Amino acid sequence: MLNKEIPFLRIGLPFCLGIISGRCFTPGPGLLGVFTIIVITGFIASLFFNSRIVNPLYGFAMSIALLVTGLVLYNHEKAGISDLEQVTNEFLCILSEFPEEKGKSTRMVLELKGMASSGSFRSVHGSILVHARKDPAVSQLLPGDILLIRCRPERIMNRGNPCEFDYKFYLENHGIRFQAFIDKNDVLSHIPPQRRKLIYKALIIREKIIDIYRSRGICCDRLALVAAITLGQKNLLDREQKQYFIKAGVMHIMAVSGLHAVILSLFVQHLLFFLRGRFTFLRRILTMLFLWSFAFVTGLTPSVLRATIMYTFLQTGKLLGRNANNLNSVLASAFFQLLWKPSVLFDAGFQLSYSAVIFIICFYGSIYRLFSIKNWLTDKIWQSVVVTIVAQAGTLSLTISLFNRFPTYFIITNLLIVPLSNILIITGCLVPLTYPLEFLSRPLAGFLEILTGITEGLTRQAASLPFSTIDPIGLGTFSAFALSVFIFLLFQSLSDHKNKPLFTPLIALLIFMISLTYGDITARKTNELIVYNTSCSYAVGIRTGKCMYIFSSCEVVPDEVSRHCAMKNLKIRKEILPGENSVIEAGRCRILVSGYLNNRILEKADPDYVIIYAGPDRSNRPINANNRLNTIIFTRSLTSPQLQKGVHDRVRIHHVKRSGAFVTRLDLARGKNQSPGQGRRNVIPLQ
Repeated sequence: MLNKEIPFLRIGLPFCLGIISGRCFTPGPGLLGVFTIIVITGFIASLFFNSRIVNPLYGFAMSIALLVTGLVLYNHEKAGISDLEQVTNEFLCILSEFPEEKGKSTRMVLELKGMASSGSFRSVHGSILVHARKDPAVSQLLPGDILLIRCRPERIMNRGNPCEFDYKFYLENHGIRFQAFIDKNDVLSHIPPQRRKLIYKALIIREKIIDIYRSRGICCDRLALVAAITLGQKNLLDREQKQYFIKAGVMHIMAVSGLHAVILSLFVQHLLFFLRGRFTFLRRILTMLFLWSFAFVTGLTPSVLRATIMYTFLQTGKLLGRNANNLNSVLASAFFQLLWKPSVLFDAGFQLSYSAVIFIICFYGSIYRLFSIKNWLTDKIWQSVVVTIVAQAGTLSLTISLFNRFPTYFIITNLLIVPLSNILIITGCLVPLTYPLEFLSRPLAGFLEILTGITEGLTRQAASLPFSTIDPIGLGTFSAFALSVFIFLLFQSLSDHKNKPLFTPLIALLIFMISLTYGDITARKTNELIVYNTSCSYAVGIRTGKCMYIFSSCEVVPDEVSRHCAMKNLKIRKEILPGENSVIEAGRCRILVSGYLNNRILEKADPDYVIIYAGPDRSNRPINANNRLNTIIFTRSLTSPQLQKGVHDRVRIHHVKRSGAFVTRLDLARGKNQSPGQGRRNVIPLQ
């Protein structure tokens, strides 16, 4: 049944599996040849089973072909990013988006076109992240401008902290593998193009619309919120504003996506109410054209493109006169996006958008029909509640694993904020449309500012309530997948309890609980020393079972530590070192934390591990390590100490800023009455 009604489910699953496999390995010619032979053989053999209702060989061959296609396309996309030498060269680039001010520098994303080196010019591909010193000339650049810059590319690396966000992988999926630091003298040439690409024009128009809001009296925090909610431009928001919306569970209204597409499509269809009967097709076409125009003026960002493509597929099925399955149309839109850019599968926005929409399509109707409500207002509230619950259920595991928090008042906040945002989005579209008529656009802008103020006030109030969020929490990849399967099967059972018994979701719940229990038992039986790569001088963690003891130069626990402990469900205990040089005794292990390194301190401390947060001794005397010393870890310095002859063979040097966080297992001594991970800990100050 699923094969006939939802063919893109059967097509999409092996294709996605191939893309995921592409992240793990790159197939060689031999392996591709084997796959090709298997596929061809399978298709030929399937010809002998054409008379049967089910042809398993054809299905097998098609699945392998789709898997290999996903694998090849993903690796081809990654191979399209040029590998640059980390030496100073001149690069011909195109500015991809507006420069963004970040502290003391300006951040630019430049699309690479060519590289000049040793008198020759060669074509290069991909993009580079450039940080330039603040300068008015740089800030005034426009998307599509052609630049010739001189820079030294540096490969983007992660910090190597446990459970950290994979920033390198995230940027690589956006075509960025290198970064560079320049000043205004490194911009050798700036040429405005004769014709800009459509996407660059879209970004410029989006900024002009923000200027329209500004000229009609909207400014400061209100302007930032209007730009974010109506156009998806979040660069004007400060960190505090973002946190309010995240804690309240309504951050999704700032991502121009499915919510905006639904609101605007319904608004336009109501405006075109007179196009009925045989003119219904015209109303649908005009609605799609309006949505694509909206996608254009919002900068053709990935989120709005996803929503617009999704809506276009749904409406195209209706235009063709077919009673198309909505889920199949949504999966078709996802499949064609993956064909165009396979790496979008790993984009958090892609996963969240399609998870929410798929859950709404599958379960909204059946959950809504659980209660029959005749009162119009109560029915509308019930509809909003069902949509909110179903969408939140679809994204629950992703929200926890990606953001390490869960908004507890999401139903109430969405009931209040989403209707306001609906009016806000429509009004935000009317202001630029009526801009030539000031007597209309100015009152609309005033109304828009009032709505924005109410929205911000309610969000602040909700975020400031006690227990507004459950954090920090986290889930591993397998646990998140198991939780998603359980929630899906549970909603299936609730919507059709006669044909879908609770036994199946209970099995999924059992697997989810086993995955959590296994991780918990493993953690309780092990101990670790972790030197985190943070902006602090040092952040040392000693994990004894499920408890993390943090010794840090920062007053608050660094974000990198909080995320790690949230993902592994560890209890944080902040400790303070009594002096510049201190020894931490953890069971049998002695860990020296010091500002510098010399033989006197080493002899006095007699450590297994040395953590230096400044640098080697300025005297440059050779270090004579004791027999028990295992590793010397530098948290900030990139210079290595001078070791006496023979010490190099048994002492490891680790630079956190170069090689990432340092993680190693510890063997802590335990008493008879101590459980695993409860070894003795003591801090000894050294003079």
